[in-house]
Amino acid sequence: MALDLPGPLLLAGAGKMGGALLEGWLARGIKPGQVVVQDPAPAEAVLALVKQHGIAHHSQAPGTLASAPAIILVAVKPQVMDAVFPPLAKIAGPSTLVLSIAAGRTIASFEKHLAPGAAVVRAMPNTPASVGRGITVCVANAAVTAEQRRLCEELMSAVGDVAWVEDEGLMDGVTAVSGSGPAYVFLLAESLEKAAIAEGLEPALARRLAVATVSGAGELLHRSQADPSLLRENVTSPGGTTAAALSILMGAGGLEELLKRAVAAGAGRSRELAK
Repeated sequence: MALDLPGPLLLAGAGKMGGALLEGWLARGIKPGQVVVQDPAPAEAVLALVKQHGIAHHSQAPGTLASAPAIILVAVKPQVMDAVFPPLAKIAGPSTLVLSIAAGRTIASFEKHLAPGAAVVRAMPNTPASVGRGITVCVANAAVTAEQRRLCEELMSAVGDVAWVEDEGLMDGVTAVSGSGPAYVFLLAESLEKAAIAEGLEPALARRLAVATVSGAGELLHRSQADPSLLRENVTSPGGTTAAALSILMGAGGLEELLKRAVAAGAGRSRELAK
């Protein structure tokens, strides 16, 4: 079923995540004439998509559109949001949905630039969206209608799963777990590669083993209905090599404790960015 919008969609920010979304929407059959891209320097891949499909592109926020956008999706870095969003807010209509994927930026930070009663959704996707395997968590303000929520879910599901929370305060934890989480997994692969080299394996083989093991285990987890703990236990023979290694990773101050501290630090930084 093609992605059908009730009006124009203005995509502000055409970097990696904005580009992944645009690619996902086009794959879902969105009408290119409904999309407007605003970015002074789009990524090359995005610019190629824009030219290929004849999508309107503006370097700055367009002063007017033929009709008020149904959705303004803000995909710019949080550091430039204060410069980018106010001009966008001026072209929002009374029924425009503002959908932000900027880390740490609260719903209130958008509402202050919009008319009272404006619909705002704050979303946190993650980088596996670039291969269609992301997950996005969304939270809506009270003005968002059921239809706008459905539309938001349809847009974000073009790059992976979508979940909702009702308490915006939970978004800091979401950011630290799934938003930042891919970096933790990449660090695991990096560290596993270094450990393999320390055991005498050639660097090329060490990398191959680390990447295949982490990505393969992730795919097994994705396809399985079993809990991660059960999958771990299935690999672990009593008194075997895996048990010996896990005694280090699961001991006092081990991986579980480190991840708790890491997620707490990430969530704390997210709260700081929101101030």
